Amino acid sequence: MSNEEKILKGTTTVGITCEDGVVFASERRATMGNLVAHKVAEKIFKIDNHIAATIAGSVGDAQAIMKVISAEVSLYRLRNGRNISIEAAAAVSANILRSNPAYIQTLIGGVDDTGASVYSLDAAGGMIKDTYISTGSGSIVAYGVLEDRYHEGLDVEEGLEVAVRAIKAAQERDTYSGNGFLVAQVTKDGYKMLDKEEVDAIVEKING
Repeated sequence: MSNEEKILKGTTTVGITCEDGVVFASERRATMGNLVAHKVAEKIFKIDNHIAATIAGSVGDAQAIMKVISAEVSLYRLRNGRNISIEAAAAVSANILRSNPAYIQTLIGGVDDTGASVYSLDAAGGMIKDTYISTGSGSIVAYGVLEDRYHEGLDVEEGLEVAVRAIKAAQERDTYSGNGFLVAQVTKDGYKMLDKEEVDAIVEKING
């Protein structure tokens, strides 16, 4: 088995900017080469009450990077007496990745005084802001749904359905994606991970 096959990987994730917040979704499969190593992988992380992030790629690298980002965001609040902006949090995260390149793709986003925003970070620390973003092996399928369903003025309730549709499509066509959904939102009221019943209700609505 090659070194690449020994790396525990997670895919696919989606982040969507809405009028009243940000929506994140992922599936739950972690693979090691052609092996489904885990079916309950955590790919959405709470960074602060107003910021969340997703990971695709090396699970070990991602978990370590998420802890560092969370610590930096907490330190900023302690030192400055206020929440860090989403742009600044993304920039800090990009600097961490630039100093310690990791085999991951990261989405980071949330809500601050300027509104809702989502940034994509590559393994070398590249940082790009966009209205909707997908990462991982199933992203090419997820983007088809996002391109078709996203519209200006989308609210969080609609965004949750679009995000789940995108992940569902990825699961149906990408062998490295599957085993259920993780769905979270960040609004002015803070971070919330949807429970299984809430996610099941969205899936049932989609299946019609």
